[in-house]
Amino acid sequence: MSYRVAMDIGGTFTDVVCYDERSGTVTASKAPTTPGDLAEGVFAALGRVVEDPAEISFFVHGTTQGLNALLERKGARVLLLAGQGGRDVYQIARGNRDRMFDLRYRKPEPLVPRQDVMEAGGRLDYLGRELVPLDEESVRAAGRRAREEGFDAVAVCLLFSYANPAHELRAGEILRAELGDDVLVVLSHEVAREWREYERTSSAVLEAYTGPVVRRYLARIERRFAERGLAVPVHVMQSSGGLVNASYAMRRPLQTLLSGPVGGTMGGVAAARFMDRENAICIDMGGTSFDVSLVVNGRPDVSAEARIEGYPVLMPIVNLHTIGAGGGSIAYAEAGALRVGPESAGAVPGPACYGRGGTRATVTDANVALGRVDPAWFAGGLMTLDVEAAGTAVATLADELDMDPLLLAEGICDVANAKMAQAIHTLTVEHGIEPREFALVAFGGAGAMHAVFIARELGISEVVVPRFPGAFSAWGMLEADVRRDLTHPYFRSQDTLDGPDMSRNFGILEEDALAALSAQGVPEERHRVEHAVDMRYEGQDYTLTIPLRDAAEPAEPGFLETIAARYAEAHTSRYGHATPEAPVEFVMLRSTGLGSFPRTAAAAQEAPEERAAYVRDVIFDGAVHSTPVLRRSSLDGELTGPAIVVEETATTVIPPGCVATVDSNGFLIVKVNL
Repeated sequence: MSYRVAMDIGGTFTDVVCYDERSGTVTASKAPTTPGDLAEGVFAALGRVVEDPAEISFFVHGTTQGLNALLERKGARVLLLAGQGGRDVYQIARGNRDRMFDLRYRKPEPLVPRQDVMEAGGRLDYLGRELVPLDEESVRAAGRRAREEGFDAVAVCLLFSYANPAHELRAGEILRAELGDDVLVVLSHEVAREWREYERTSSAVLEAYTGPVVRRYLARIERRFAERGLAVPVHVMQSSGGLVNASYAMRRPLQTLLSGPVGGTMGGVAAARFMDRENAICIDMGGTSFDVSLVVNGRPDVSAEARIEGYPVLMPIVNLHTIGAGGGSIAYAEAGALRVGPESAGAVPGPACYGRGGTRATVTDANVALGRVDPAWFAGGLMTLDVEAAGTAVATLADELDMDPLLLAEGICDVANAKMAQAIHTLTVEHGIEPREFALVAFGGAGAMHAVFIARELGISEVVVPRFPGAFSAWGMLEADVRRDLTHPYFRSQDTLDGPDMSRNFGILEEDALAALSAQGVPEERHRVEHAVDMRYEGQDYTLTIPLRDAAEPAEPGFLETIAARYAEAHTSRYGHATPEAPVEFVMLRSTGLGSFPRTAAAAQEAPEERAAYVRDVIFDGAVHSTPVLRRSSLDGELTGPAIVVEETATTVIPPGCVATVDSNGFLIVKVNL
């Protein structure tokens, strides 16, 4: 077995990348996604890159099953079991307003209505000491109700279970005995062993709400693999940027929530490493959405908590900022002005140029009208675009706005580019990060088409278009590590800190992390563990995560002074100031087990069948330019814009004055004329 395969299952296409370990070559392709049975699309895509699936030695994929269930509000029916007196914690949430000056602001609608929340008697104190024994009969009553009323999942969140999970563990035993395997039982301390009861409850509810959908999907994929005689284990991308096998993902389905988009971030990490860059802005533009993430100091920008659709979730997650801007975003007139998105034409009917019945102008139609797309070789020839239909859609909107159709087409692209640049601004400038110090790594089906224009908006001088950008998220999954994140609450002031005790606790976490990596099938020589501690100044509510050198560091002399200085530096970087003389507190210990697989750094893309270049008229800045259309596999040396570079998974637009070269990794590097 010699093929390592990664797959990104999107709404329209399933992208696949295959690395042949014998020849060192990488091939990429795509197949239409099959919403009725995603496994059919998976095997159709496999057939495009692997002749004999039995030769597959490693398989990983990203799934948006859980995220789609949340976005569409088609998740499971959940019964929430809270601690006595805590029935309203989930409904009340936090009193703060996320958007202070938004007069129409509404808190997200709870995924569990109040009538579906029950209480379990019993109480622990803040140190986890039992004050009142668990009322097991109240737990059994919850189990009976879940069974009789047909709930799909039960989420259990009891007060101070992060300090002592005994009550939750016993409640889980009772519920599983009552309900069997048909109903998912989620314990909050297993999802997030962290303080803040509302956030922990929200995380448990999210796992219960999306878990049954994810579990059914992964079980079906594994079953279909087994039916075809494939013994290769199925791996899944996590929201943290790491991999886990399907059996673990079925136990902790929340970890896969942002599984698909995060693959592109990990590809950006690998691309930055190959090019010897430390910082990169990753942009993934597809048909419906535009995702932004960062690589900072060679690492993905990961947070210990996030908000998804307004719901807080406590788990390591790559910081992604998503807006409704993609190739299918619909352009329309509003109050005499041009608007673009967030409504999308989707896959059906899709943009007008797809010939599937769409009549409204989209960003893709605007690019077709401007001549920036090869209509005969779109998506590697999988689709031939209807240029006349695109022109008609743009002209119809132009008549409504009393504009020249070609000027309107450029205007549609300009508005979309400005929205995408603002999304990058939100993740960089608003957090004290200067985007001009970063390279812009563009991928997704439409990312390379707009990247240079977005870079100009932000003053970024370098755009990187990796190999097979349309399938880059899948390739990024091949570059990711197996990852397990473990936490341990550790509330200490600097006066009560016991360095050797902290070190011992890190040692326990490290042993657990290494055992988890072995259970994932990672050889011992490929194991490593990273440690960090959450800290704050006395009186602060929120923390910053400070990395440690190793588990033994807290036991060393001078540790407190060293870690306090690191915290002050991190505080200055994040907030612009620090108070070095103020006492610090320690809140949480974090250990991350990482297991690496062989990389594809030496891989070379197989060249597609060559086709001679041709010249076509393309509109840039209101003027017509005779522009060569070139196959990417034929590029050699320096290429001065204007030029259109086509390949199987994407189109790269190089405007006049920009210069592109292909580096030793096969990446297309575009120097932007600002």
